[in-house]
Amino acid sequence: MKATIEKLIGTALAALPDDILTAEARGAAIEVERTRDASHGDYACNVAMRHAKAARRSPRQLAEMIVAALPQDSSILKVDIAGPGFINFHLSEAAYHSEIEKILERGTEYGRRAAGSADKVLLEFVSANPTGPLHVGHGRHAAYGAALSNLLMAAGHTVHREYYINDAGRQVDILAVSVWTRYLERLGVAVPLPSNGYKGDYLLPIAAALETTHQQKFRREATEVLDGLPADEPQGGDKEIYIDALISRMRETLGETGFQAVVDHALAGMVADIRGDLAEMGVTFDRWYSERSLATSGAIDEALRRLESAGHTYRKDGALWFRASEFGDDEDRVVERENGVRTYFASDIAYHLDKRLRGFDRLIDVLGADHHGYVARVRGGLAAMGEPPESLEVTLLQLVNLYRGDVKVAMGKREGNFVTLRQLRHEVGNDACRFYFVMRSHDQTLDFDLELAKSRSTENPVYYIQYAHARVASVMRQLADRGLAYDPAQGRSGLDKLVHAHERRLMACLTRYPEVVALAAGTRSVHTLVNYLRDLANEFHGAYSAGNENADLRVIVDDARLRDARLTLFLAARQVLRNGLALLGVSAPETM
Repeated sequence: MKATIEKLIGTALAALPDDILTAEARGAAIEVERTRDASHGDYACNVAMRHAKAARRSPRQLAEMIVAALPQDSSILKVDIAGPGFINFHLSEAAYHSEIEKILERGTEYGRRAAGSADKVLLEFVSANPTGPLHVGHGRHAAYGAALSNLLMAAGHTVHREYYINDAGRQVDILAVSVWTRYLERLGVAVPLPSNGYKGDYLLPIAAALETTHQQKFRREATEVLDGLPADEPQGGDKEIYIDALISRMRETLGETGFQAVVDHALAGMVADIRGDLAEMGVTFDRWYSERSLATSGAIDEALRRLESAGHTYRKDGALWFRASEFGDDEDRVVERENGVRTYFASDIAYHLDKRLRGFDRLIDVLGADHHGYVARVRGGLAAMGEPPESLEVTLLQLVNLYRGDVKVAMGKREGNFVTLRQLRHEVGNDACRFYFVMRSHDQTLDFDLELAKSRSTENPVYYIQYAHARVASVMRQLADRGLAYDPAQGRSGLDKLVHAHERRLMACLTRYPEVVALAAGTRSVHTLVNYLRDLANEFHGAYSAGNENADLRVIVDDARLRDARLTLFLAARQVLRNGLALLGVSAPETM
């Protein structure tokens, strides 16, 4: 309905004399919003107030001209002008009835725009370092990214979902040496786990698999490993210096081929665990993109070539620097160290250049709240390489606090004392995880209430919404139990019999769904859809409960035409609930 009103206003503006509105004003976006007060109609538009000065008229005078030029439309009951010049639209009952019919006709496609009618988007999310299992913070990224991709597709975008595997750099070496010491431990070699290594038990099966695959190929005696190494932190040394020395010793004793074999084994084990964990949650990706491949494919070489050929780099102290400060960053950035090793930043800009070269119009990165400085520098890199910086959009997600009773659970990967995403899902279920992680705005810290998430009560929002869906299925079963049949044609023709306030509010709420999908996708605010589904469930439960309190308002009544009309309304509610839950990745059960 919002689109219909926008079209009507556009037609009215086009009909005004040329000396009233300029071509620029006629082509400007038309903003139509739902009214907050039902007495002001269903929709309001401020177009007269926006263009009054250019039209050399008062807002009310211009509003009157626009209203007079509006085409007739059966969906509009009346139009009035309020306040300084708002144009208020009151919808006819026929408009609501038509939308109910559209819901049932389009089914799962209701609220969706034609595929490919908007930008081509590459959505990168989660991308957790493969150095440990996913924890609950990663779960928020997974739930948000998956739901956002669904919303963007519903809004007409072509969406490619990507996980960037950080499989290069020091943290991967630390992972490898952590697995190696666990492997040596299994073989009876007394090499203690480094204090700066990854200590979680999740490495035990990976170390066991290393032994199964390679037997004692990578076994070395403790003296060969430890002799000459500096002290670790428990012995009064520096943990950073010690672990770097241990990594170097591992390279020496195993050789580069052996060292890389352990790295590859450890990474494969961790990526397989992460991939499986996400798949169990219902979150999948179109591509798992290796950071290492940026070097082997020549992507980093191409990025640096573009920077250098455009004069945006310089040499200092043997290193290659990017003039990032000329592109909005706080300081210049090293892209290649004096030893020839490319930096993380070089990989980052090369990766984003590669995204653009693959034909994506918009690049959306879902990152943690600590990445706020990332946006300017990568956008600067894109601009310096000849790509539009505005093509990159970064959404920052705030932290998740998980509470067990009054105790806040720690989430430190290296200490191994965190609650994994898998453990959380097994405790509260996938539906609760997917729902609760997107229940609050992504720019707000989320406190995850375990007890509420597990409860089967109307206080639990996911249960409350799913229960509304299941209640419709229950009504249809009751109908069959009484030997009655639903006549869809009669139900649609009888919608004019739905005159109760609860029924009208439910119809009005249902018609908001396409607008909510478009808004949630456009603003990247998944929680907007969550809030809508809660409102819709509330209106449905209100209509259902009204029937329990007043026999005249029951769904299954003797009047067949009224009964089928109410069933039609309930079935439309079921469809919209199902569609919305599907976008969130939450099931729509028939029984509860």
